[in-house]
Amino acid sequence: MSDRHLSSWPPSVPRDLQAPQTSLWTNLENAAAQHPDRACLVFYDTTLTYREVQGESERLAGYLQQVCGVKKGDRVGIYMQNSPQFVIAYYAILRANAVVVPVNPMNLTNEVRYMMEDSGAKVLFASQELAQNVLPLVTEQPHQPRKPLEHVVFSAYSDYVRKATDLVIPDFVRAPRQSFSGQGVVAWADALARDLKPGELTTGPEDLCVIPYTSGTTGNPKGCMHTHRSVMHTTVAAPEWFPKSEAYNDCILCVLPLFHVTGMQNSMNSALYSAATIVILPRWDRKVAAELIQRYKVTGWTAVPTMVVDLLSSPDIDKYDLSSVKTMGGGGAAMPEAIAQKLQDLCGLTYLEGYGLSETIAPTHINPPHKPKKQCLGIPIFGVDSRVVDPQTLKELGPNEVGEIITHGPQVFEGYWNKPEANRECFVEIDGKRFFRTGDLGRVDEDGYFFLVDRLKRMINASGFKVWPAEVEAMLYAHPAVQEAVIIGTRDARRGESVKAVVVPKAGMEDKVDEKSFIEWCQANMAAYKVPRSVEFVDSLPKTGSGKIMWRALQEKEDTRLAEQQAQQ
Repeated sequence: MSDRHLSSWPPSVPRDLQAPQTSLWTNLENAAAQHPDRACLVFYDTTLTYREVQGESERLAGYLQQVCGVKKGDRVGIYMQNSPQFVIAYYAILRANAVVVPVNPMNLTNEVRYMMEDSGAKVLFASQELAQNVLPLVTEQPHQPRKPLEHVVFSAYSDYVRKATDLVIPDFVRAPRQSFSGQGVVAWADALARDLKPGELTTGPEDLCVIPYTSGTTGNPKGCMHTHRSVMHTTVAAPEWFPKSEAYNDCILCVLPLFHVTGMQNSMNSALYSAATIVILPRWDRKVAAELIQRYKVTGWTAVPTMVVDLLSSPDIDKYDLSSVKTMGGGGAAMPEAIAQKLQDLCGLTYLEGYGLSETIAPTHINPPHKPKKQCLGIPIFGVDSRVVDPQTLKELGPNEVGEIITHGPQVFEGYWNKPEANRECFVEIDGKRFFRTGDLGRVDEDGYFFLVDRLKRMINASGFKVWPAEVEAMLYAHPAVQEAVIIGTRDARRGESVKAVVVPKAGMEDKVDEKSFIEWCQANMAAYKVPRSVEFVDSLPKTGSGKIMWRALQEKEDTRLAEQQAQQ
């Protein structure tokens, strides 16, 4: 590993990070002990204090243990939008000595079923607007060998909108509490009302904490096993990286989805560690976001570039005072240079890009606040050894040579849940260290800054959501008219990339399927961000001599078409 990046290390920031060797739960416990009456969560002007959040988390932990039979190491799912309930459920699971399995609320029944069955989770916290996707998993169903869930706790977001507000509240948040019946089904409020006390906290740094799911080239999502130690590292790393900004000990805007590691760590866990106030927005709304920043004097905001682009393009942006924001950053896609400049001109802010994956529970690299570079992943943070190597020989490459990024550090996961073959493929030992192979192609410049060039893995980045073609392709084969299908990426002015399907219809079905009906079928069978935005029907797909589909040739054809189209404009 080169130490060139150390010359750009943030001033006054220690080179080494001493994270607490405890359960993540102790962060909330300590914050509540020191600041019991401080605002912890703000949800459409309704405030919950640290004392209240701790108390409700403990009562739900008691319910998990005494009613649901949750024991140490058991997995428990969370399936909801950003909300006070997400935060409380997350820490309730930890207090019950269990393991969090966050589920994308855009996922549909079969996607949720897979994650519950794969992880072995028998209990799920879910929001009521997703009930239609959940109830089939907790009740006996024809043609299903067994129900994967034994208990579901349904919550209504409106339970935490207790104060009159002039903010625009979406209908799904306003919706009054619904009643659900059935064995193992209970309302959030009723579970809290049991007022049950949890047993002793027995988890430590080496115990599993959270299993976020990521997809890959094999089609099925894989669970990334993170211990309290690995989660604690990036939880503490972010606040330590910005000691002068006070962004993490004041007020955080939480709008990135909490099921994803970037939102989970930067907008929730790091904020609770710092006893910050978390202002929660379930879904992106640029007007409400701007109002919340102004109203609560938000100091820190982790966002994907598409959010920043949308906010700054608002015709009313000049009406809002955004001067309280001291730190803004994120990742997932490079920030367009023109937008970065507009952010600087309007707010005096530099968007600090970082780099991390589900396998590293958020950042391994962040740009130094005092010395950032544009469209750059940043430099390795505390305890991280990252290198660029030849993908075949694993030989470390020199400055500006393109190769695969591999990384070693305290935040690297233990491996994929129940996926021994995938684990053998994704780790490599070099110099006595266990490195994770990211599958990303990058380079390191003369100053030790990392840059993303391309991906070895097939992946489409649509507005920050990772879409893995193999997973979508596997779903498409369930369509009655599909003989063969390939997923490729296509450019999108707003989303960066979008999903395109290239489909060979079954014989005799050519005239019975069109783009509109095909997309409608996809919308009914997969999460919205995975749905193809365009479909091309073809007679055949290019294949190798061994019969493998040459997806790269189709991708190159699409790239050429778009380049020619742009040249003609």
